[in-house]
Amino acid sequence: MSIPVVTVGQSQEHLVGGLERLHGPVTVVRRCSELAELLAACQSGLARAAVVAEGCEDLTTTLVDRLDAVGVSIVALTDDAAESARLRSIGVVSAALDIDAADLAAKISEAVGAEGKRVLRGAVRDSGFADTSAELRIVQSGEALDRSPSGAGSIIAVWGPTGAPGRTLVAVNMAAELAAEGKSVILVDADSYGASVATALGLLDESAGLAQACRLADQGLLDSSALTRIATPVYTKAGHFRVLTGTTRADRWTELRAAALTHVLEQCRHIAEMIVVDAGFCLETDEELSFDTMAPRRNASTLRSLELADVVFAVGAADAIGVPRLLRGLAELEAAIPHASPKVVLNKVRRSSVGRSPQSQLSEAWSRHGPGTGVDAYLPEDSVACDAALLSGSVLLETAPESALRMAIAKLVCAPVQQNRKSFVRSTRALGRLKR
Repeated sequence: MSIPVVTVGQSQEHLVGGLERLHGPVTVVRRCSELAELLAACQSGLARAAVVAEGCEDLTTTLVDRLDAVGVSIVALTDDAAESARLRSIGVVSAALDIDAADLAAKISEAVGAEGKRVLRGAVRDSGFADTSAELRIVQSGEALDRSPSGAGSIIAVWGPTGAPGRTLVAVNMAAELAAEGKSVILVDADSYGASVATALGLLDESAGLAQACRLADQGLLDSSALTRIATPVYTKAGHFRVLTGTTRADRWTELRAAALTHVLEQCRHIAEMIVVDAGFCLETDEELSFDTMAPRRNASTLRSLELADVVFAVGAADAIGVPRLLRGLAELEAAIPHASPKVVLNKVRRSSVGRSPQSQLSEAWSRHGPGTGVDAYLPEDSVACDAALLSGSVLLETAPESALRMAIAKLVCAPVQQNRKSFVRSTRALGRLKR
């Protein structure tokens, strides 16, 4: 198998010459003077591998994934142990500066072989860019996509269609209820259109915690301690959780690249038992119609959050406009993320918009017009409790602990936790009896 290679850096000419003299499968097809030229050459389909002999400190997750999207593996030369660790964390194969040509050729073949296995498994990373060739990648039948998390934490994504169905309200109070149950929790605001978690919680935060984390992840510098330092702690009377606040301006959506967000959520899994993501509403991939097939995708943060989620809650407003929007949105969600299997939540349930016995009427209408799956929860409208929580920058657990809305959210998100706890208590007691 022939492996065409492009290189960058003038200080390792002897390696390039050595590769050419090997007359093996590795062939140098172009020598570039800078990374931008190398990137352009790779995107033109000229190479399958790139050797970076100079400037490896400029390699980022975004750049690596742009090359990964066109099937190019990277080998970087450095003698700095810390830099080597950083490069490995963003998917780059590193080698020593004094490596000989034969060993470099073996490294290149190894990197290309690993990339080929990822493509065949369908486990290629999402680049966060519109890639019109994505549909052409072959996935072996019978092989599941490798989505095994590197940490133990579970991701809950809260999504809903356009029209303010109450995504942020549900996500914020889910995080508070899980924290009250004794879970370690991180709340992530991944809405690239109208991030509002910080406002809902009264956080005077202009630093956009998620954007900070994504920048560090892009550089391969995000670890558990850095993430803990960036996430803002929020304390309630029953527990506390951490928040990665969203972008402070809508035009900063380009900072939430899918590749970087993937690393952020992976680190969240390491430091928290539960990660609650407030996702945006839009599932479109209209950037694929653009002439620039490597353009950043505004909806990448929403799509990636839903792809990585262990549980997806689809929230819709329980009225004549919200329910049809939710039905259309669920069809779009199934097309975009087939494995999502969302739990349906109808929010703002009230007699004034539905009529007498609103839950019964909504249930009947859903069974008649719905997608074939039932509604998992009906959340009653409680504008007084919600206004009090928003005014004080707090959660329902503190401002209206006895409200029906707060109870419904707690039951929705904490029932599995409580069930697991009961099972643990029963098994512990049974074990104690056996020991006696």
